Amino acid sequence: MLNMIRGSRRQIYLLLTVLLVTLLSACSKESPQSTFDALGPVSQSQLTILWVILGAGAFVFVLVFALLIFATIRYRRKSDDEADPPQIHGNNKLEIAWTIAPAIILIIVAVPTVRGIFFDANPPDDAAFTVEATGHQWWFEFEYPEQGIVTANELHIPVNQAVAVNLYSVDVIHSFWVPKLAGKLDMVPGNENHMWLEADEPGVYFGQCAEFCGESHAKMRFRVVVHTQADFDAWVIAQKQLAAIPTDPLAKEGYDLFIGQAQCWACHTIDGFQRARGSVGPNLSHVASRMQLGAGIMDNTQENLRAWLEDPNSFKPGNVMSRDAVVYADPSKGLSEPQISALVAFLRSLD
Repeated sequence: MLNMIRGSRRQIYLLLTVLLVTLLSACSKESPQSTFDALGPVSQSQLTILWVILGAGAFVFVLVFALLIFATIRYRRKSDDEADPPQIHGNNKLEIAWTIAPAIILIIVAVPTVRGIFFDANPPDDAAFTVEATGHQWWFEFEYPEQGIVTANELHIPVNQAVAVNLYSVDVIHSFWVPKLAGKLDMVPGNENHMWLEADEPGVYFGQCAEFCGESHAKMRFRVVVHTQADFDAWVIAQKQLAAIPTDPLAKEGYDLFIGQAQCWACHTIDGFQRARGSVGPNLSHVASRMQLGAGIMDNTQENLRAWLEDPNSFKPGNVMSRDAVVYADPSKGLSEPQISALVAFLRSLD
């Protein structure tokens, strides 16, 4: 029996150790989505609030348990005690003290918290520009009204410049989250939310939807690409270039399919083609220049693009293209393999 108890204790200690290591590993700055690696003023403000609240909570925890342990040891029943201890029915000084002390702690926590909330919620007056971010099942649309650009799943911003972000949703509640730059904020149908971003360093930052929104919620991701000002200006100029009908024969065949039999134009927009003005799926202008496909779930390569066109449901179950599009490898359902090759060639030409 004693051996069983000792074995159970060892298993419990092992389980607690594994849980502790798992929790601590989640706090590593090395994670691409670590909130402890704050690289912008908004995320740094939120991290400061976290440390203030955590510090206050740890102080209260240690103090209360220290007093509990002290009282347990100091006032425990002795073996030679015969009579009951004196009965105490109140202590005015002690009651006043433990009423005032928590109030002081709450005030200490409230001051940086309230300041941080207002700082995070209100974009600065000198914000470089505004981006309209819209959540779809399951991808993100980014519109730059001042630059006249619409793109998908990649938000490009200049370094050390505040950018105001207006948040929308066209279907269900999503949540916009870039852990290293800013906290989560819901994208609610019929409602407009506001936040702002600023990055201290150029680079690529991982973002995703943080509110369960359906079957492929876990695959609703995006990237924030932070450029130097010169590189951002060059990106804007490149994005404003209109697409032209390709001269390559295979790509030209893909263009004819896109605006003809495949009817891709009904769901997608490509700037420069008057007929391609669909808004159901992502804007495909300059799609070949993007790093990822399928809202951040695969690299933008020719092989992955072909695989997506052949069977998008295998990569992102329940997506609109799987339900409504006619692009299938099975000729009885839509397009043949040669036709898909033509579409790939056309889409790869949109850089």
